Amino acid sequence: MSTDALKKKRVLVTGGAGFLGSNLCEHLLGLGYEVIALDNFFTGSKSNIDHLSSNKNFELIRHDVTAPFSIEVDEIYNLACPASPPHYQHDPVQTIRTSVLGAINMLDLAKRLKCPILQASTSEVYGDPEVHPQVESYWGNVNPIGIRACYDEGKRAAETIFFDYYRQYNVPIRVIRIFNTYGPKMDPDDGRVVSNFIVQALKGEDITIYGDGSQTRSFQYVDDLIKGMVAMMENKSDFTGPVNLGNPGEFTIGELARKIIDLTGSKSKVVNKDLPKDDPKKRKPDITLAKDRLGWEPLVSLEEGLPKTISYFKSLLRL
Repeated sequence: MSTDALKKKRVLVTGGAGFLGSNLCEHLLGLGYEVIALDNFFTGSKSNIDHLSSNKNFELIRHDVTAPFSIEVDEIYNLACPASPPHYQHDPVQTIRTSVLGAINMLDLAKRLKCPILQASTSEVYGDPEVHPQVESYWGNVNPIGIRACYDEGKRAAETIFFDYYRQYNVPIRVIRIFNTYGPKMDPDDGRVVSNFIVQALKGEDITIYGDGSQTRSFQYVDDLIKGMVAMMENKSDFTGPVNLGNPGEFTIGELARKIIDLTGSKSKVVNKDLPKDDPKKRKPDITLAKDRLGWEPLVSLEEGLPKTISYFKSLLRL
């Protein structure tokens, strides 16, 4: 495909002002695409995309995906949904509305346009897993009435809707399951473990660990994820997913805290608090499918990604 043809591709990114959405918009603009970011700013931030406003190929539209939306585009990335527990538990009804109605509205748009649509699903569909590491064929262990269910079950329902549109209407879908991701443009107040620990360490505050710190997570640098998302969207096969996108390196929360304390030179102390209900005890992706079907695997280690993220937060906090 010629460079001129690439520049004419128009891409819609819902949740385009969020952490992942803004990084994706930047990347797509770098590929020469026209990018339309859609966001209602419930958790997204204009500061994440202000620097893109002068780019003639970028457009920002304020809109809530729970309401129908019409536009002419060639691809849709559906990222709209609060993704951290404090944010999605703040308004659980709106969270599940965003996942379900947002999916339906964007799928209706893709159906009309006959264009590919990618759903940003999550490792949270596996719940507190009884299979480790998590493979895409695992159906999960989710509490359907717990405090996390608005997000977990909302995303599971969205996957159902995506596959029903694929089977019933032949909508060309792509479904990815995103594991813990960190990097620049994270909200310092979003309640995610990496941002929490870095901000607390930089401010010299106690680092809060929920539980005894033995629970594990796998941390993926945002650049790796964005490349995986684009690889999934642009794959020319009939591969719909779902496919895990994550870094299989597994660390305890306690290990993460110690790494961040060391890297920041902080005097912070670790304080343990009660583990929230339904908090997963293990999380690690099996990425065999992503390697085989997309030729993708993460390249940035935690030791490489954390210093970049710490530098971002230092700048953001003016430290």
